[in-house]
Amino acid sequence: MKNRIPGILGLLLLVFLSCKQEPQKSGKALNSQEVTTQGEAHRLKFHFTPPSKWMNDPNGMFYLDGEYHLSYQYYPDSTVWGPMHWGHAISKDLVSWEHLPIALYPDSLGYIFSGGSVVDLQNTSGFGTAATPPVVAAFTHHDPVGEKAGTTDFQTQSIAYSLDKGRTWTKYKGNPVVKNEKGIRDFRDPKVIWHEGSQKWIMTLAVYDRVQFFASPDLKSWEYLSEFGIPGDSRLWECPDLFPLEVAGTGETQWVLLVSIQQDAPNGGTATSYFIGDFDGNRFLGNPEDQRWLDWGTDNYAFVTWDNAPGEDSERLGIGWMSNWQYAQDVPTVAWRSAMTVPRVLQLEAEGEGYALRSNPVVSLKGLRGPKTDLPTLEIRGEQEVTGSFTPSQCEIILKTDLARTTAELYGITLSNSSGDRLILGFDRVNNEMWLDRRGSGPKGFSGDFFKGPHKAPLNLGPDGDPNLRILLDEASIEVFGENGRLNFTEIFFPSEPYDTLTFWADEGEWTMESSTVYALKSIW
Repeated sequence: MKNRIPGILGLLLLVFLSCKQEPQKSGKALNSQEVTTQGEAHRLKFHFTPPSKWMNDPNGMFYLDGEYHLSYQYYPDSTVWGPMHWGHAISKDLVSWEHLPIALYPDSLGYIFSGGSVVDLQNTSGFGTAATPPVVAAFTHHDPVGEKAGTTDFQTQSIAYSLDKGRTWTKYKGNPVVKNEKGIRDFRDPKVIWHEGSQKWIMTLAVYDRVQFFASPDLKSWEYLSEFGIPGDSRLWECPDLFPLEVAGTGETQWVLLVSIQQDAPNGGTATSYFIGDFDGNRFLGNPEDQRWLDWGTDNYAFVTWDNAPGEDSERLGIGWMSNWQYAQDVPTVAWRSAMTVPRVLQLEAEGEGYALRSNPVVSLKGLRGPKTDLPTLEIRGEQEVTGSFTPSQCEIILKTDLARTTAELYGITLSNSSGDRLILGFDRVNNEMWLDRRGSGPKGFSGDFFKGPHKAPLNLGPDGDPNLRILLDEASIEVFGENGRLNFTEIFFPSEPYDTLTFWADEGEWTMESSTVYALKSIW
């Protein structure tokens, strides 16, 4: 969901921003270590956050010459949504980040909404040369003047290009390259990929309750191809991403279509979903009734992937916005708002007669591991506090359960502090599910939706299940990975002070853990 500034305020802002020069080469880059975060409540220690002000969707992600580029929806003048720019950062390892000056500014065509970037290796656009291929960004221009005037064609697709590895950008003089000819109010978030079979670029575009596909030989002239949606669906679709993945261990290739859904996610509000199928250069051939969730938590939205990233054909790197439009503008941070999830590796595996995505943290995240606390075989009855060379608010837990010896039907983990705040993670063997209860995780009052729950996800805890979990805990976030990455569960929380106590518990029985480990994690800031 893209919030809108109403009335005359939106018109004045666009006039101001249209006249504002884009200082593409100005500003000082800040690396992770130079961003001062001391004393900021809830500032995450190993997740990407903006230095200050508002951030939402990840945008324009590409890899080139040893650098991963991450742009994002950014409003540099407030901690709530406003006229969108593209913020910009780079990383060599997807862990530590260097903040660069703003990449794209609003202009006379409108605000700069979400989109993606590609490395035009063959210089099909003609913007660069064979020796210096351009990077081309595709994005939505959102015209608040047209919106205020009651038109329906105020969202169009435009491009910009860079010849210096994303440091500076030039907007194409022929913008927009995809006009909104049918007057669809929600017509946005272009994501582009090169399709080898047709030797064309394919744009996937969110068009209210579906996606549409367009093709181009040069990234400048686009032809409509087809659309894909769920019959009868009325939910708003956003931030699509289409790409091929080789199925693990088979050599077979399937196509993945990521789509973020603006409402009615499994645990309320917004979430990222996916479909598996084939793409023939014209149509996406997938089952519209087989929509699956990439993450069951409430706080992984607009997850999209990097273009041109190194790796195997069976892997795709991506990242999501770690928030939810139900409360994103109300969370109790002061100088900044929002964070990204840890970057994740997507892999596809066969599952019965179909396929399922696996999503796990990038390997380089292990470089943040500090002192290691090995937990011996534990037999938990009631509650047992766990201590070691780690801080509960900044650690990684490798949890291994012996289901054959575990008699408790319900067991879990509690994070707490001296103020009485509690975050509870539970595992229910009767219902084969995991749940997270953040209703008592911190001071209330900023949002009613935030404190609903508990939030649940399916988790096979039966005889043939995989009970082993990897849990990442940061100052104000939890990410749970289970079943070899088939289960992802991401949520944020805001305790009145950092959690300092980690307790394992079992209800009416015994929870047997074997060879579990807790790592302290270093800060990237």
